Amino acid sequence: MSTLNGAPPSIDIVDETFIAVPPGTVAAVFADPAAWRRYWPDLVLEVYTDRGEEGLRWTVRGALVGTMEVWLERTLDGTLLHYFLRASPAGEMSPRQLRREFDRRARAAKAVALGLKEVLEDGREPGIPPRSA
Repeated sequence: MSTLNGAPPSIDIVDETFIAVPPGTVAAVFADPAAWRRYWPDLVLEVYTDRGEEGLRWTVRGALVGTMEVWLERTLDGTLLHYFLRASPAGEMSPRQLRREFDRRARAAKAVALGLKEVLEDGREPGIPPRSA
């Protein structure tokens, strides 16, 4: 969260979560625009860079205006999901409201990542091969 030299107040969130599945598995979740609406219902996202198994970059409008990125980095036996949100509120917010919005967005980002971790790993521990079908 920042404000500099009269610039509009902004929300700048960075989050990382390890998921013990290949990047392609995580990328498939974010490739579906229906997932975007589920995860960020008050935002309208438009892809400006599709990096395939390395993730997506979006422009953001709606409740916030700016950019968002999901970068999927192959790490050890899984994926490090990096999440970046750089945006300003679409309307006026007091410093207190901005802080609350920052906290809400940061918690929501972690909830998305941990929800994906739970579903995609399906109980798999890092270093343990995936279950065979």
